[in-house]
Amino acid sequence: MKLFYAGPPLRELHEEYAKKGRLDERAPVRSTSSVTVDAPVDAVWKLISDMRAWDTWRSDARVVELGSLEPDARFRWKLRGTRIASTFAVVAPGRELSWTGAAMGWMKAIDRMRMTPTDDGRTMVTIEESLSGPLLTLFYDSARLRRGHEEILRMLKAAAERGQGADRAGT
Repeated sequence: MKLFYAGPPLRELHEEYAKKGRLDERAPVRSTSSVTVDAPVDAVWKLISDMRAWDTWRSDARVVELGSLEPDARFRWKLRGTRIASTFAVVAPGRELSWTGAAMGWMKAIDRMRMTPTDDGRTMVTIEESLSGPLLTLFYDSARLRRGHEEILRMLKAAAERGQGADRAGT
């Protein structure tokens, strides 16, 4: 029953799902959203990967603790005030930044941010996420997750098209 679905253990989600480019397809809350950004992939990657500067373009998130940007490195952040402990799964510059995370001790997520250069020099950005936890669907659903993703993509697109990522690309 989806209402009580807790999902695989976080370690399994990390190793067998996120690191292999998979979401938890059984998770009751899932979303995929994309946008085409009028900026090159290196500028978009810089905005996404410079997590200490997320709050300069992303009003909903703030990174609290961040070490190295590499698979299995941990980081802590806040999303709309909720504390999240995460671990990078895939760090492929200009292509993908993915992680697993846990919040409130019982919610587990896989987040993937993928970038694909287009033939005309723009960048297609796709955010995918699966979210599980017992009773999660009583207060959160896929439509709400999708709205959040679309807002992140809107903020990313605006920052990249203002040249914000280009200012720091290559650094």
